[in-house]
Amino acid sequence: MIGEAGAQPVMFQQVTKYRAPRWPAPSYPQQFHLDVTVDDVDAAEAAVLKLGATSLSSGGVNWRVYSDPAGKPFCLCWD
Repeated sequence: MIGEAGAQPVMFQQVTKYRAPRWPAPSYPQQFHLDVTVDDVDAAEAAVLKLGATSLSSGGVNWRVYSDPAGKPFCLCWD
């Protein structure tokens, strides 16, 4: 389970003929998108990059976009 006690479970399913999304091209559907709230975005960024994520060089005031090794986008968010 992802999140705090009492959070809803998040489940994933592998698919055949996987087609990786291309941020932000709508012709390549995103399938899902996770926003992960962190206390220290710089430390979290270093950790996800070390695990194989790629920075997608976009973001806003309190979020940054990355893709996992399979190409699925996610954001690191902070207050």
